[in-house]
Amino acid sequence: MTPKRAADSYTEMVQVVLPNDANPLGFILGGTVMHLIDIAGAIACHRHTRSLLVTAAVDGLQFLHPIKVGDLIILQARVTATFRTSLEVEVEVFSEGILTGERKLTSRAYLTFVAIDRQGGKVQIPPLLLETDEDRVRARDAEARRAARLDAKRRFKQPYALRPAPPTPSAALPAGRRGRRPSR
Repeated sequence: MTPKRAADSYTEMVQVVLPNDANPLGFILGGTVMHLIDIAGAIACHRHTRSLLVTAAVDGLQFLHPIKVGDLIILQARVTATFRTSLEVEVEVFSEGILTGERKLTSRAYLTFVAIDRQGGKVQIPPLLLETDEDRVRARDAEARRAARLDAKRRFKQPYALRPAPPTPSAALPAGRRGRRPSR
């Protein structure tokens, strides 16, 4: 398969935040942001694979700043790495004040999509052409996230009874304080 450039998958979505997208405080709902992240990521991945796709994982989504009703929400997505049948996409979310033009990074997420055929079987995808140092750094970082995702998936599939026990809260206390009530 012919490699494809990361720049060719770049996707930008923009929309105004309306009252029906918001919570009672006047900020966009987190679930709405997640929905838009999934759509922007899928479009970028479709542009790279030109195949059917399913969302397999979402990594590291954090909400840094709220986006208020009347502001623009801007989503920028780009493929960061490809594997045999899956690929990772980075989606950055920005708010833009409609009157001021001030733009803030509000979220960043990494999603993994798997390419499938109409019967649901996995299909091979084109490799990613890494043209710049930034492309190479993004791909290297994506490899590390993939390793962590696969490890988490392996642990998730492990029966609960066989999982290692989490550390007990008292293990974090100094030896002389274990089992004693906190001093007042």
